[in-house]
Parts: sequence; C-alpha cells; structure tokens
Amino acid sequence: MSAGPERILEAALYVDDLDTAEAFYGGVLDLKRIARAEGRHLFFRCGETILLLFVATATRKPAGNPAMPVPPHGAEGPGHLCFAASAAEIVDWKYRLEAAEVTIEADFRWPSGGRSIYFRDPAGNSLEFAEPKIWGMA
Repeated sequence: MSAGPERILEAALYVDDLDTAEAFYGGVLDLKRIARAEGRHLFFRCGETILLLFVATATRKPAGNPAMPVPPHGAEGPGHLCFAASAAEIVDWKYRLEAAEVTIEADFRWPSGGRSIYFRDPAGNSLEFAEPKIWGMA
C-alpha cells in the first residue's frame, strides 16, 4: 500500500439550478457532461477527474436504491475548486471568462511563483485556474 492516496478521483460542488450549472460548466468551461439525474446531479469529466455537481437538498435524502447505497451528503454555502492551467492557458481562460461576462475576482502571482485567477460559478462557488507550480508541482 502506498503512503497515501495518489490523486483525487472526483470532487463535488453544490449548486441550486442544474440547467444554469450545465450551461456554465458545459458551455463556458467546455467540460464534457457524462451524467445527469434531473433534480439531483450533473457529472462532468475534467481530465482524469470527475466533477460532481449536486443539488444539496436532493443528496441529503437517502438514495432509496439498495443497489447503490450511497450515504446522504450535502454542503451549505459556496465551495472551492481549482483547475490546473499553464500560464498561457490562464491568459486564454481569462479572456474567455470575460467574454462570457464572468467577473474575475482576483488575478495575481503567488510569492512562491505561479499565477491564479479566481471567479465564481452561478451558484456562488469560488473557482480558480492556477499554475500547478503554486504547490511546487510541474
């Protein structure tokens, strides 16, 4: 067994409106939708990771399917997710986000090197594009 997990397989954020979330994540961010359950969730592929977007009130209820005994879960308030991007990709993303009238809340270089831009999805989640070197990664 390794010393610890090697990567994150999936990450979850919580949204209020699946149609609005799908337009943002599928349209503005150009992620590929892989699943949708009306009133409950949207799943998108992001490289080797899956982004789960849940309606929190729906996921707090027991699944009701014995074949898929996923425990109830959900969160209150905005979450955070950071997408890895090169310096050139951050320039492109900033332009694309601004063209889609998405406000860039912060754009700066970290003292350790690397740039980040922060913005919000329609549900208020804090999203970021950052160079992996902010964490000492190539």
